Amino acid sequence: MPGVGIWRTKSVEQSIAETDEPRSRLRKDLTTRDLTTFGVAVVIGAGIFTLTARTAGDVAGPSVSLAFVLAAVACGLAALCYAEFASTVPVAGSAYTFSYATFGEFIAWIIGWDLILEFALASSVVAKGWSLYLADFLGTATTVEIGGVRMDLGAVVIIGAITLTLAFGVKLSSRVSAIVTAIKVAVVLLVIIVGAFFINTDNYRPFVPPAEANTESGAGLQQTLFSLLSGSHGSDYGWYGLLAAASLLFFAFIGFDVVATTAEETKNPQKSIPRGILGSLAIVTVLYVAVTVVLTGMVSYRQLRTDGPLVGDGTATLATAFEYHGVTWAQTAINVGALAGLTTVVMVMMLGQTRVLFAMSRDGLVPRSWGTTNQSGNLIRITMLVGGIVAVIAAVFPIETLEQMVNIGTLFAFVLVCAGVIVLRRTRPDLKRGFRVPGSPIVPAIAIIACGWLMINLSVETWIRFVAWMVLGVVVYLIYGRRHSVLGRRLAAPPATFATGPEYVATGARSDQASTDD
Repeated sequence: MPGVGIWRTKSVEQSIAETDEPRSRLRKDLTTRDLTTFGVAVVIGAGIFTLTARTAGDVAGPSVSLAFVLAAVACGLAALCYAEFASTVPVAGSAYTFSYATFGEFIAWIIGWDLILEFALASSVVAKGWSLYLADFLGTATTVEIGGVRMDLGAVVIIGAITLTLAFGVKLSSRVSAIVTAIKVAVVLLVIIVGAFFINTDNYRPFVPPAEANTESGAGLQQTLFSLLSGSHGSDYGWYGLLAAASLLFFAFIGFDVVATTAEETKNPQKSIPRGILGSLAIVTVLYVAVTVVLTGMVSYRQLRTDGPLVGDGTATLATAFEYHGVTWAQTAINVGALAGLTTVVMVMMLGQTRVLFAMSRDGLVPRSWGTTNQSGNLIRITMLVGGIVAVIAAVFPIETLEQMVNIGTLFAFVLVCAGVIVLRRTRPDLKRGFRVPGSPIVPAIAIIACGWLMINLSVETWIRFVAWMVLGVVVYLIYGRRHSVLGRRLAAPPATFATGPEYVATGARSDQASTDD
């Protein structure tokens, strides 16, 4: 029996049946290759071009490659849980839909609200990064001042182009993503192959440099939650620096969970979703480790420090190592790769945003009119809405200080999904699972601990902002979502009002027609 009030749950069968509703049916166009491409497209972004060098120089030294492995393990554990859930509940919405079936409507809303923050903010931040790379590539500014407000036109242009691409359908998006992803992977491979000729093995010693006191670890709201709770102070390098680097480099893997949001549009989700998630994660992990091994072999990690001789007042990037060896053409190649990389990151993040909002609109927690599809099965309304909001945020707001909120939102979603696998195994052991997490419940529990560790290594300031966003979400749910919930109305209606089985979808749609334009 479903719960009552805000804890009411929607059965897996009910979620799957709703995918056949004529007014909100999505086309099943995607294959394993499409999903793997999406995963690689969204994960390989600015992180591999900038974060890698900075982390090696300031935090971990040559052991940054091991830090990538540790971060990949944490992501891999969560990926196993996503794969089981997505193969069991092949419905749009990812963690939101999974939570609705296990923890109830209120927790589902909370995670949906959290994903709105993650995807919208990530799309905006990455679009601004794309604009910066474009300005560097063109040698001219991409921002203008209009009415005293500084507008980032480069970010608006890329978001506009991606919005139109997504509006034409997910299959076209996957083809564009495949082409652009091929370009950036080619650049990454070029970096690895060319850089290998300049490796000096002496630069790998010591692999884990001796710990140094971190004078910039921050205090008050700037310190990590772990530092606040434990009273300890972090250090650069050493084993603490290695673990801190793993927490930082986790951000380079963000986005693979977007693959799960496309489950409803996949031809064979039971097989393709697990393969797409795990396959893309394996590919990017190999590329990340290879790049860091080459980078730290080309130059000493101390030369990549923020105050190092090669960096000056800027930030170390992959190009820094190549410029040191006189391979100046690498700057252009890396700029092209970064532009390609950031383009697909924005595309897939916005794709994930539209699918989460689509699932929430179908449940009535946001206006149902947002989730209607056209005759071709494309989400025009939600795509345009998301594109407009992301464009405004990226164009106007200086959101760099909010970047960590993307990460805390992602980790929060990971924790709920991992816990959900344990719960659903106990409550619905009868469900057909196209993929099963090995070693459950131990593996999901380890994943929860790993993600929790990464969360407490984020700043106190980030936690405060995250809690404030969640509180706002609770208010919105109590004012709108709870009153317009399709499931809530169904449970409150007389038994004869709603049919059971697949037929209930059409009846429910007619019954809720009055709320369609809310």
